[in-house]
Amino acid sequence: MRRYGTLPLLSAATLLTGLNTATAAPSAARTSPFATESTLPYHAPRFDLIRDTDYLPAFEQAMKEHDAEIRRIADNPAAPDFDNTIGALEKSGRMLDRVSETFFGVVSANTSPELDRTQEKVAPQLSAHQDSLYLNGKLFERIRTLYEHRDTLGLNPEQKQVLDLYHQDFVHAGAQLSADGQKTLRSLNTKIASLETAFSQKLLAAAKEAALVTDSADKLRGLEKEQIDAAAKAAKERGLNHSWLLPLQNTTQQPALGALEDRSTREALFRQSWLRAENGGKNDTRALIEELAQLRAQKAALFGYKNYAAYVLYDQMAKTPEQATGFIKKLIPATAVNQKREAADLQKLIKDSGGNFALRPWDWSFYADRLKKQRYNLDAAQVRPYFELNTVLQDGVFYAATQLYGITFRKRTDIPVYQPDVMVYEVFDKDGSPLGLMYFDYFARDNKNGGAWMSNFVGQSKALGTKPVIYNVANLPKPAAGQPALISFDDVTTMFHEFGHALHGLFANQDWPAVSGTNVARDFVEFPSQFNEHWALDPKVLAHYARHYKTGAPVPQELAEKIRKSATFNQGYALGEIVAAAQLDLDWHMLTADQPRQKTDEFEKAALSRMGLDTDDVPPRYRSSYFLHIWSNGYPAGYYAYLWTEMLDDDAWSWFRQHGGLTRENGQRFRDMILSRGHTEDYATMFRAFYGKDPDIDPMLRHRGLLPGGD
Repeated sequence: MRRYGTLPLLSAATLLTGLNTATAAPSAARTSPFATESTLPYHAPRFDLIRDTDYLPAFEQAMKEHDAEIRRIADNPAAPDFDNTIGALEKSGRMLDRVSETFFGVVSANTSPELDRTQEKVAPQLSAHQDSLYLNGKLFERIRTLYEHRDTLGLNPEQKQVLDLYHQDFVHAGAQLSADGQKTLRSLNTKIASLETAFSQKLLAAAKEAALVTDSADKLRGLEKEQIDAAAKAAKERGLNHSWLLPLQNTTQQPALGALEDRSTREALFRQSWLRAENGGKNDTRALIEELAQLRAQKAALFGYKNYAAYVLYDQMAKTPEQATGFIKKLIPATAVNQKREAADLQKLIKDSGGNFALRPWDWSFYADRLKKQRYNLDAAQVRPYFELNTVLQDGVFYAATQLYGITFRKRTDIPVYQPDVMVYEVFDKDGSPLGLMYFDYFARDNKNGGAWMSNFVGQSKALGTKPVIYNVANLPKPAAGQPALISFDDVTTMFHEFGHALHGLFANQDWPAVSGTNVARDFVEFPSQFNEHWALDPKVLAHYARHYKTGAPVPQELAEKIRKSATFNQGYALGEIVAAAQLDLDWHMLTADQPRQKTDEFEKAALSRMGLDTDDVPPRYRSSYFLHIWSNGYPAGYYAYLWTEMLDDDAWSWFRQHGGLTRENGQRFRDMILSRGHTEDYATMFRAFYGKDPDIDPMLRHRGLLPGGD
């Protein structure tokens, strides 16, 4: 079931300023660019025609059309069957699909005031529209009739799965509530949708305002020349002359903290990050999330659930918040031991370096990088010249996919894009047949949400005759004009990660949209993406893309080995910040409806203090006030999914290593059994068929170096 108005993966979500982004009111005679299917290859969005002002009227027209389609399905005098009810629902709302997928694909990546206003207005409308669908009694009666007779309808396995999911979704969305309950639910959903939109917009503005500005380049010593030049350029773009600006990424820790030699600058940058949405001004998010947490708990209680975590985890692989928290707790002992050891090592390095101060969060990355260099003789500045963005994409990300799955890529310059930095590639299957279209939007902008994510402009469906049109978005630093885009190995990993999501979408092979591609549980959807990260360090893949941007020389074997060996360094911190964020998320969403509205600072402090981790020196990867994943990006009570799916991906990686690694045979098996299956069967069953047994946490801990026998 398509849920209009939800945000893209990761993670996230999006907005548009196309090639033509005039904001003048459109002519009354102008036909909406969303009224009919795009005539571009793969029905790609017509960014050459779309204006910012087109979205709101398109949403309104599309919702009216969809309402009419739903009425016809519900009022159909014929007895319900799969085609006239479930199939008809899957084929309905095509204009709403087009405008929603395009709008939310751009609203987080390239926003504008016009688009912000549209999002504010349309969010509650979309929530109400979705309620009108799920709370349509006549429509639900047709679905329930089919569901009750599902074993006698002669359905194929995918049809049966789609029917089961429709019935489940309708029940979970309130179809069986009383009239009064449904009235309360509509009100709650409208308020929640408005608050989620407001949070996203406030956070984007808060992050922009909290960028660190300095009037002295000396304050930035330790950064590479290209980074300092980029900081000067960023300041100038904001009208700040003779200044340097370091924009914030979405996480607590900031990349520059590992290099900045001036401790006061490190502290200032950390505090700008930590307090970005807590300044008491118009972009302070705390009141929003306090209300949002309470409303979500009330919604869960309306359905008889103890808390919102229980309400949202019912269809996830973990099933319950108790299962999710139990999994998190298994990670804490080894993580805590490593945190203490790492903190002691860093404190000793501070003392040995002549420092007379206690380790603080803004010191961790700086001294960890120096300790890493000491132990492995590895310097980030030494590594970066071997990772030029376009080379990594074409000779690394694409190359690994070709070796595993036989697919190939061709750059397209004739497809319109929503921002000039966006690149488009057509993807071809192993037999040369067209597979899909890919957009890559890698560089950070002030009007782009933080983080990285993947989603679809067009979803795959045999019933609709559509192939996937997918985008990967990131926030990599854009180089100054004429400079190469040199990135860190962490950035390389991000590129492989998001392309893992893309593969999950590209290999979708379903009849019906409801179960196609990445329309899967949060604690399964990150499995393909995190698994794909492993190929970044595969010897054959690394040797193919890690080449010096000036000379073309391959990365020296000694340096490549240092990168591999250092991969398990600082894992007490790396795992600890994610564990803390995951548990903080679960704590917020395990509040009950009868508990009073929480105070963000007090709640967070109490939650962190009882985790059994060093959350003073290792703060959570996201603080409550800027935790976009859980307050606006569709991951409430779901951030644990990144760790759960890391367990799955390390299990799969262990299987690959035992069966010959990077081979077409192994890739085809993974494609056939995981990447192409969508949500056509139970996740545990699907995983067990591939891995041969239930998920095992040990490969994950070994891979991170927290148990003996790691990679």
